[in-house]
This record gives sequence, structure tokens and C-alpha cells, in this order.
Amino acid sequence: MKPICLICARGGSKGVPNKNIRIISKKPLIAHTITSAINSKLFSHVVVSTENKNIAQISKKYGAEVPFIRPKNLALDTTPVGDVFIHAIKKLYSLGYEFEIFVNRDCTVPFIKNTDIKKTIDLLKNKKCDAVYGVYRQHLNPYFNMMEKNKEGYLRLSKKLKKRPKSRQKAPIVFQLNGLFTFDAKKFLNQGDSIMANALPHEISPESGLMIDTEIEFKMAEILFKLIY
Repeated sequence: MKPICLICARGGSKGVPNKNIRIISKKPLIAHTITSAINSKLFSHVVVSTENKNIAQISKKYGAEVPFIRPKNLALDTTPVGDVFIHAIKKLYSLGYEFEIFVNRDCTVPFIKNTDIKKTIDLLKNKKCDAVYGVYRQHLNPYFNMMEKNKEGYLRLSKKLKKRPKSRQKAPIVFQLNGLFTFDAKKFLNQGDSIMANALPHEISPESGLMIDTEIEFKMAEILFKLIY
């Protein structure tokens, strides 16, 4: 049984207005993720969850299925992504979709490689874990060069060790989450949280994990599209 691909895209966006359907490399941003997922041949269905009629129309145009419209109360800035996944999974099961694994692809991370998606699916099957996350090693490190304010307003390292690392390379490795999450659907419904209890990492390259949350990242993505395509 093939997995399904779930792409969650709401209409509201603060950092980059309308970013999910903003044109980049001659297509709406979401279209790149949809066509990549379809062309991968990894999925039985590529499904978009959205409350926005314009996003739904564009998604259908590029080949995705939009079998339901997400309730507006699940498309707020404060809506936990886990709640969006739960709604989508239960709705798809009620509509007769059959799947054991679902892969969440964030359309704001358009450069995820299909070879990496396949590896996350294989790892989930072989290791019997709850989930596999696409991650890359982050050079900004809370043990070395990331800081927080204390109660007095002074800067302190976010995470302290008994002995401070002398270089970033000597600090514990930390990983950046991105737009690739592969879940065992039933285990996810049992836990209901996108950060699962027993999740494994699959390392991807930093460039394939570029997430578009700001205007500068949108500009970086435009450059990457020109280099890749």
C-alpha cells in the first residue's frame, strides 16, 4: 500500500503575504511541491488541506486532490499543526482513503528531493519507529552561539554544558526540522502531536531544506530555482 502525501497550506501568511500561491519560477509556490510529489510516483494520492478557495483551485489545476475544505478554526496563526494533521487523516479515512503512512510536505520547502522522501518511507518501514523527519545539521547552535535573555535581561547561552565547547564543531550536534515529515498514521492518531515520541532523523542537505518564511528567503529560493532549473 502506497503512502499518501499531505500538503497543508492556509491562506493567511504574515512573513510573506500569500506565499503559498505567490509566483516563483513561473508557477505558484505550492505547484512546485504538488508536481514534485506527483512525479515521484511514491504516493497513491497527493492531497491538499486548505481553507482557502483560491489555494484549492490552484492545487486542483496542478493535479492535487482537495477532497475537503479545512475548517477556518484550523487555519489560524495559533493552530497546532498536529490538529491540522488529525483533521485531515480522520477526514480522509471517512472518505474511504486507504493508507498506513502519510508524508507531510510543506510547500514552503520546495526543494525537498524525492530520493530523500523515499528514504524516510523506507526508514519508517524498516525501523518500526513512529515517524521520520527530514533534518539538516544546524550551524547555529544553542550550546555555542545561540543566546536568550535571562530575567534581568542579560544574554546567556540557550543551553549550558559543564564545560563550554571551544568551537562550534566541538558542540553537540543539533538538527533543523524542515518540510518533510513521514508518519505512521495510526501511531500519529494515538499521540496526536507532530513531535512524536520515537522519531528518527534522515539527514538532508541544507539547500534542499530551505524554508521560505521571510522575503529574504523567498529571494534565496528564486536564486536556487534559477541554479537548479
